[in-house]
Amino acid sequence: MTDPVGAWHRLADSRVLLDGFHALKHALRFGAEVPLAVTADRAAALALADDLAPDVRGTLDALLTEVPRAVYESLVARPHPTAVAALAVRPSRAAHLERLARLPRTAPVVVLDEPRNLGNAGAVIRLAAGFGATGVVTTGTLDPWHPTVVRGGAGLHFATAVERLTVPELPPGPLFALDPEGDDIRAVKVPDDAVLAFGSERSGLSAALRARADQLVALPMRPQVSSYNLATSVGMTLYHWSTSTAAPF
Repeated sequence: MTDPVGAWHRLADSRVLLDGFHALKHALRFGAEVPLAVTADRAAALALADDLAPDVRGTLDALLTEVPRAVYESLVARPHPTAVAALAVRPSRAAHLERLARLPRTAPVVVLDEPRNLGNAGAVIRLAAGFGATGVVTTGTLDPWHPTVVRGGAGLHFATAVERLTVPELPPGPLFALDPEGDDIRAVKVPDDAVLAFGSERSGLSAALRARADQLVALPMRPQVSSYNLATSVGMTLYHWSTSTAAPF
């Protein structure tokens, strides 16, 4: 590419930022369309691919354009230690909505109800992708495709359906909402078509989502411990689901 910097500036506002080698690696593995990728050290990036991602090494070899480090650092807000950045096409919202709405499902949908922390949302998407969840939905104002969320998710947004919806728009399926007053989740069977809802880090479930829940469930917790981290709660819940169902992958 003769002018990667000019191309970057033309595309940046309409594309998803993949910040770092691992985000680019995962995006490519799960079919992302990546029109542009740059690095300040092409040899080091390809060496990482040889060690960690030989399955996409050929694609990276053809895709990566080396630029001076100062140029790379001017293109991203927080330069990544791997000195790799890329721009990807965001998946179709219509396709994601169709996937989220389709029944029967082989794995639950995770709902983050009015989350506040971008890093927590990214960690949840990474967890959900690892468990093979059908998708991750957020309600409220947080953009689940914000660059900080994508960085926290290590590019695994492309491995699941990630969208922002209102509570009335949530996918079909029995809605299990995590709440300290709920039934102990260890005695509850979570079906594959479940919608698993988690409240915000500060205030818990919104009144609208709590009213819609089919069942409130609670994670086991030592008395006087107030809460788990959001991503930890999601991981525990998905693990509970996975122990009583066939793996979706």
